[in-house]
Amino acid sequence: MVSLSADDDSFRRKRLLWRATHRGIKEMDLILGGFVTRHIDAFSPGEIDDLERIMEIPDQDMLAWATRQTDIPEGQASPLLVRILASAP
Repeated sequence: MVSLSADDDSFRRKRLLWRATHRGIKEMDLILGGFVTRHIDAFSPGEIDDLERIMEIPDQDMLAWATRQTDIPEGQASPLLVRILASAP
């Protein structure tokens, strides 16, 4: 098991915050970026891992899930993703 230093964790969180707020679709900048901005400091290491996975999901898919145009596929759903999408206005 590889142990991350506090500097590595801080860099990882900053990189994820930047990625969450610079998506490509303004709505996802607001939904995903807003949620991550408010909560990233409290994320557990497991949630950080999950957030990295979530960042790979295309904006169009997440926006359709956030606006409830389609359901989140079972293979994509996670507690963190559900919380993020539930925070959408």
